[in-house]
Amino acid sequence: MSHGDGRSPTGIVMMNLGGPKDLDAVQPFLLELFEDREIIQLPVQRYLGPFIARRRTPKIREHYAEIGGGSPILRWTEEQGRGMCARLDERSPETAPHRFYVAFRYTDPTSEDALKQMHDDGVKRAIAFTQYPQFSCSTTGSSLNELWRAAKRLQLHEAFEWSVIDRWPTHERFIEAMSHTVEEGLAGFEEAERDDVVILFSAHSLPLSVINRGDAYPAEIGASVHEVMKRLDYAFEYLLAYQSDVGPVPWLGPSTEEVLKQLGAKRRKNVLVVGIAFTSDHIETLHELDIEYGEVAHAAGIVNYRRASALNGLPLFQDALAEIVHEHLLSGEPCSSNYGLRCPGCVNPQCRAILRPVKPYRRTPVTPSPKNKEFPTS
Repeated sequence: MSHGDGRSPTGIVMMNLGGPKDLDAVQPFLLELFEDREIIQLPVQRYLGPFIARRRTPKIREHYAEIGGGSPILRWTEEQGRGMCARLDERSPETAPHRFYVAFRYTDPTSEDALKQMHDDGVKRAIAFTQYPQFSCSTTGSSLNELWRAAKRLQLHEAFEWSVIDRWPTHERFIEAMSHTVEEGLAGFEEAERDDVVILFSAHSLPLSVINRGDAYPAEIGASVHEVMKRLDYAFEYLLAYQSDVGPVPWLGPSTEEVLKQLGAKRRKNVLVVGIAFTSDHIETLHELDIEYGEVAHAAGIVNYRRASALNGLPLFQDALAEIVHEHLLSGEPCSSNYGLRCPGCVNPQCRAILRPVKPYRRTPVTPSPKNKEFPTS
């Protein structure tokens, strides 16, 4: 379906991990997660991945039951997408109408769902827009690789002209929105205690095997933290830690849980935790940060433990999403200047691809390795 004046819509695919919509979807979600070698590589993964997923299902089901029975990430992504497209239609009429399509990595709606709907809507120009502000091969990279595989499975690999928004860790409007949530969080402390607050930025951890391959994630997380603190004039003490490590492999640290225990041991009483890598509420904010780490903090002697609100439906964040897409369209570029540069230890032949890019881009070759066959290519 094209626009009334004959123009086809500009399709914006909002890619994210996703989350189970109800308790019955928890185990299928975990099975998909632990079978994905682009996010975590386990010995004999074909057997160990499903084993870990099934073993963790009862506990994770309990966690989702405690936050209402399912993840709110789809609801928030759709609200963000609607706000983004409304702003884009007004700001960029020459590329209107703009339509968003959600593509989750491990649950519905999938990349295939997004691609089918785009094709039905008559989209020709498409943008793959990561909803992870900071780039990692295991998040943005995995989602993009699956998007291209899905297009090939559906025989839609020639249907769209693509560009990619692959990272935006220091975009001015994103930092403005994050800083707003931090300032609101700080305002929740009594004025007499505010100068004593430690701001603890928390990001999702990654396996060290990913980091040691040369992944950009830690540097880009640090860049986001720096820009937020710069807007706050570095007026507060702050730390960075990582959460959500799972499975029998080493993960990037320090862990948020251990940092909270150490702060308590040092008799710090006021902590504001900030999910610097999360753009909406889901299990990691609503259960892990709020409930699990809240209990850890209080047991450690931290009297006032608060979390800065997620971006969720914040209009400032919808402004940011629209501005990021608008600037990308104006640039005419297929991706960021760093997208085509593989990690030094990359062995995945799919990485840094773009199907039918709007213009050529530079892409470094893969490191020759027999491990290449570990990664699916169709």
